[in-house]
Amino acid sequence: MGRKITDDLDALLEALPPHISEPLRQREDRSELLEVVMDLGRKPSARFFSHELILSSKDVTGEDLQYVVSHIGAFGDDNRAGIERTLHRISAIRNRKGRIIGLTCRVGRAVYGTIKIIEDLIQSGKNLLLLGAPGVGKTTMLREVARVLAGDFKKRVVIVDTSNEIAGDGDIPHPAIGQARRMQVPTPTMQHAVMIEAVENHMPEVIVIDEIGTELEAMAARTIAERGVQLIGTAHGTNLGNLMMNPTLSDLIGGIQTVTLGDEEARRRGTQKSVLERKAPPTFGMVVEIQSWDRVGVHRDVAKVVDAILRGELVALEIRALDESGELRVEEAASPDIEQGRKVAGSDKFIRLYPYGISRSHLEHAAKEMGASLSIVHNLQEADALVTLRSYYRRKTAPLREAEELGVPIYVLKSNTVLQIEQLLANILDTSGRTDPLTLALKEAEEAIDRVMREEENIVELSPQRASIRRLQHQLAERYNLVSHSLGKEPRRRVRISRADV
Repeated sequence: MGRKITDDLDALLEALPPHISEPLRQREDRSELLEVVMDLGRKPSARFFSHELILSSKDVTGEDLQYVVSHIGAFGDDNRAGIERTLHRISAIRNRKGRIIGLTCRVGRAVYGTIKIIEDLIQSGKNLLLLGAPGVGKTTMLREVARVLAGDFKKRVVIVDTSNEIAGDGDIPHPAIGQARRMQVPTPTMQHAVMIEAVENHMPEVIVIDEIGTELEAMAARTIAERGVQLIGTAHGTNLGNLMMNPTLSDLIGGIQTVTLGDEEARRRGTQKSVLERKAPPTFGMVVEIQSWDRVGVHRDVAKVVDAILRGELVALEIRALDESGELRVEEAASPDIEQGRKVAGSDKFIRLYPYGISRSHLEHAAKEMGASLSIVHNLQEADALVTLRSYYRRKTAPLREAEELGVPIYVLKSNTVLQIEQLLANILDTSGRTDPLTLALKEAEEAIDRVMREEENIVELSPQRASIRRLQHQLAERYNLVSHSLGKEPRRRVRISRADV
């Protein structure tokens, strides 16, 4: 079937104050509306795919916010509400006393005919995990998956709907899920319990779950998979590499553990004695990385891919795309380095940097002097690394927190000079063709653990790392009953590993 989009936009416009909704009613491009933002004391704005628009010359008042609240459903513990029988989502910002001082009114759209690109994969009966950047269409595709499996393939499908994003607000689910059944979750912290309840009480053949994000939810997903129920869900992260670096969610792809090899086996493999290995079969046998509605990357055998990455091998990614006529084209990507989301082509050294507080002209000048191929990006999803100054790093502003969540390496400079930047580029160029900073840091920790356990050294201090990497180094030490402490101040804070009796 061809692609069909329904947005129930009139229902959302009715929930907005007239002086805010009227300018939108008059626009011909309202089908491209993403969300309406209303913050107390500021002018209301509308965000479209390509631009932003101020909707009124008047600042938003408390009465305007209350008008919206009175026309929508009740807010849950996650500060989200909806409009009955629609897919729209209204999220609240509250002050310290709990009063609403801001609203984000996001347009929810049902897009029919989006899963041709992965239809054979969901029909296979294997567990399938969808990954992708926020707003790329994970939930939209998940909704269509539920409808097709329940309708076209006559499966018993149960949706675990945490924030009513898949099937809409109210007791009657949105028609976009077809014959699939929906279980609402009373509070986000209960999502894992409802997942298990769905299996035990309703005999599903397929469970559909959006945003697996906690350890309990990952454990519930594994329980469901072990009971022979097909599981199709989404998780935080843009690619498989992100998932591997996430200690909470790595269990979805089998989990990662440190194994100490014997001398003979280590020589045979040509590795250190302590190596990283997958510790269990993956909960999800296939992973789909959504790049856009018309383009995805597919890992058909997650176990094989994870094992290859842990051995330091490059892996191929199956790229699927729909052409202008709607025909599916399948090709194989040229050895992508999925841990950092970049392609390695022979000996070419290409760096994509996200500068934060760093002079663009200094970056370009330093790259020219060194003969480095440098691209300055403005989206962290596309960056190989973020570079910033120490003063910015200490503040832990939103871009830095986002980079840590995405696993993007952060490089901190003392000063915004060409010399400092040249030294940084030399460091990146020296490692970009071999191993990323996370792998280097974990290998350093493994070698330190090996030296301490063999009593070659009593105490080993590791190189300075950011907090997320130090946490993984502490976990490695804990597995071997060793003591680890963090010492020093950022950005020179580092881990010290020792025996318990030292």
